[in-house]
Amino acid sequence: MIIKNGTIYDAIHEKPYQADIAVENGKITAIGKDLKGDDVVDASGLRVYPGFIDAHSHLGLDGAGIGYEGRDYNEMNDIVTPHLRGLDGFKPMQPTLGAAAKAGVTCVCTGPGSANVLGGTFIAVKTVGKRVESMLVKDAIAMKCAFGENPKRCYADKCDSSRMTTAAKLREMLFKAQEYMKKTEAAGEDSTKLPAFDMKLEALLPVLRGEIPLKAHAHATEDIFTALRIAKEFGVKITLEHVTEGHLIADELAKEKVPVAVGPSLTAASKFELRNKTFETPGVLSNAGLNVSIITDAPVIPQEYLPLCAGLAVKSGMKPFDALKAITINPALHAGIADRVGSLEVGKDADLVLTDGDPLEVATEVKAVYIDGVKV
Repeated sequence: MIIKNGTIYDAIHEKPYQADIAVENGKITAIGKDLKGDDVVDASGLRVYPGFIDAHSHLGLDGAGIGYEGRDYNEMNDIVTPHLRGLDGFKPMQPTLGAAAKAGVTCVCTGPGSANVLGGTFIAVKTVGKRVESMLVKDAIAMKCAFGENPKRCYADKCDSSRMTTAAKLREMLFKAQEYMKKTEAAGEDSTKLPAFDMKLEALLPVLRGEIPLKAHAHATEDIFTALRIAKEFGVKITLEHVTEGHLIADELAKEKVPVAVGPSLTAASKFELRNKTFETPGVLSNAGLNVSIITDAPVIPQEYLPLCAGLAVKSGMKPFDALKAITINPALHAGIADRVGSLEVGKDADLVLTDGDPLEVATEVKAVYIDGVKV
């Protein structure tokens, strides 16, 4: 397939350019002038973007209009569940995925919610398909953990009613996992010396080995700093999720240089820790030099409104190119999947969005969406 004569916004170069895009076997094989091929799509007068990506969603794990029975993103019987996998709760046939795809959201990072101190692993998945295995971009991209109001509210009458307890429970599990890892490594090939198998601790080994980051739910400044402090204590990677008070500490976050996923900002301040929420945050943090992704936290904000959230960030002062990157290449980098998605480059997945204008503006119409080179 050749998409001809479109104006390319590749999320790498700030200035758009006229070019053709060649697609074969689901991949971008060439970008240039006067490309030849049999299956030609005329994109004259249209803009061509990489598929939009949400770095923090619960798409496919939430009930979306079908009540409690369809909600599978929080385990409410155990505050510490690192052994849970978002893969096992994902529902490919949910109508919300189709709505996301039609809006140009072609890939989401989705997984367990924020009721648990440790919730389990997130996955990166395309928004079209019948079976989650065939939709995966990458399994186990991060280990969800949570700070702030959610764990202490959800477990106040069971085991957690303060921020100190939340931090202590996370530390306890990381300490235990460290010891478990040391014993496992010391055993070598001698199975008789292995520690008793523990599924929760086993699930934390990729975090301790630096293979995946902690994905830390933290809105308030104090929770952001606690997340960073614990990550440093254990020498593990971390990404900061929500960061709705990040604009208040942009200078401090600039020193840390960790990826931040900002949002959901298109909602009321429903909790005390959201009292300083503003669409100015993404632009302030981007200007401070951070890798910023804009997120919906779907279904908190419907997944299809991801471009709208980026547009509202522009309205609040974010540079337009930074806002585009915040829903394309930045979330791909945030999730460790930029080798496949996030920009229009040769060798990457052919996830393409064709529009009749700027997708960050409400009046713009999405004319076509391709995922892995297939029109959806």
